[in-house]
Amino acid sequence: MELIEGLRWFIALAETEQVTAASDMLRISQPTLSRRLARLERDIGAELFDRHGRRLELNERGRLLLDHARRAATELAAAQREIEAFDSPDRGTVRLSFLHSFGTWLVPDVLRAYRERHPRVSFTLYQDAAQALTDRVVEGRDDLAFVSPRPRSSLVHWTPVTYQRLALAVPSGHPLSAHIDLDLGAAAGEQFIGMHEDYGMRRIFDELCAEAGIVPDVVFESSELATIGGLVSASLGVAVMPWQEPRAWPEGVTLVPLRGAGREIGVIRAVGRPLPPAADRFLRFTANSRCLEPKTDPLQVTDV
Repeated sequence: MELIEGLRWFIALAETEQVTAASDMLRISQPTLSRRLARLERDIGAELFDRHGRRLELNERGRLLLDHARRAATELAAAQREIEAFDSPDRGTVRLSFLHSFGTWLVPDVLRAYRERHPRVSFTLYQDAAQALTDRVVEGRDDLAFVSPRPRSSLVHWTPVTYQRLALAVPSGHPLSAHIDLDLGAAAGEQFIGMHEDYGMRRIFDELCAEAGIVPDVVFESSELATIGGLVSASLGVAVMPWQEPRAWPEGVTLVPLRGAGREIGVIRAVGRPLPPAADRFLRFTANSRCLEPKTDPLQVTDV
């Protein structure tokens, strides 16, 4: 694209402040580059560089244009990639974010299965808390996000993907560790370790406690489930955790399934904003990949 090329040479010249270096980098002649600069300054109606012999120094007006040129070049390049992929959803980039706890099983499993079928699709990945991921999707910084529980926001559309049972994590040898399963009310007198307030698992924990009619004594808070598992293994409290294979948690932790408790996992997208073709196809792939108990019943996937 000629417009992108024009921005590219101006950015190179502004960063090097030398016609010789910029022309070598861009592989165009120095006279051609000098003529382009003169034409640009004529079109802008202002000089963008202060001249000191053969050396150029970007002035205040030039710095202002450089800031906008960099942003414009980034946006135009992204648009070009999306246009190139428009008729070919087997290409393109999916901007995907997810909770930290999904980084050890759900996301690797889905991406592995998807890329076996669509190897030319690339992904940019981001991890954060549930509310932060919802904000990123609403603001357009990500196409899709794996979250749990379902956001309360009306600005995102929710597609269920899978379901994960929940358990009470207790130190090995704890009196409750001998149970096959239990109700959360059985832990009413325990000290709890929980996630911070803006995390999805904390919302689920608070809702389960309300249903069980208990007011939890939360003695530690963390932003990482792995850290919570470590604190449980040190006998510093108990915690509500996703049910996963035992090797996912440190030694000294016993998981006791909670009766009727689980978390639904889904993908969110922004309401009213069309998805790029590659992201739309990936969303349909995950929607057709629903299963129960992802760690004990491997994720079943179908192509679209």
